[in-house]
Amino acid sequence: MWKKFVKTRGKSPGKRTWTNKEMEIVGWCLTNNINISCSPDFDQSGHDWVIDIKIKNNIHRDPKIYEQEVVLNKIYEYYKYYYDKYRK
Repeated sequence: MWKKFVKTRGKSPGKRTWTNKEMEIVGWCLTNNINISCSPDFDQSGHDWVIDIKIKNNIHRDPKIYEQEVVLNKIYEYYKYYYDKYRK
């Protein structure tokens, strides 16, 4: 009657160690409604990642596709860019 659910493994971009300064930059962006995230690119191979940038209620997708090894570093580059651009 009940089907057993097969646990599937999720997809992860990996891990990155953040310094205190990097966390300050990311925290400032999150406080100011600048959110940057990555998700698997299922349209292509499912092995690569795309980056979405949400500022207030506007969502923009980076047109480039990133490999797992570089996606978290690119997310930090975006946080740093918006931190430098909008911080007064």
